Amino acid sequence: MLATFGAALTILLGAASAMLVLRWTSVAIAAEPLTAPERMPFSGGGEPEFHAWNRYHARYYAMALLFVAFDMEMVYMYPWAVVFAREGLVAFVEMGMFIAILLLGILYAWRERGLEWA
Repeated sequence: MLATFGAALTILLGAASAMLVLRWTSVAIAAEPLTAPERMPFSGGGEPEFHAWNRYHARYYAMALLFVAFDMEMVYMYPWAVVFAREGLVAFVEMGMFIAILLLGILYAWRERGLEWA
């Protein structure tokens, strides 16, 4: 049984030892700890006025979801191109229906002003 998992065990032990050596090296060559002002993020010398996450509007997430949804279209179109040569008209009609459903989604997002940034 050990022979079947020997390679995995060797890789696991090698990764663990590399992690320990790298951690020991970073502790050994580290400088003195940073002071409180040195740990603050650089902002031109001043205190930050607001947290960094406050800058993102909710529309950013909607735009990202739309991108992912329509990017998935390409994931289905590449294998479809291979199947299309074999299936012919049936595959063409099925992809037409798929693109029509996505087009309805784009038109809905456009009508609801989901594609406008400002």
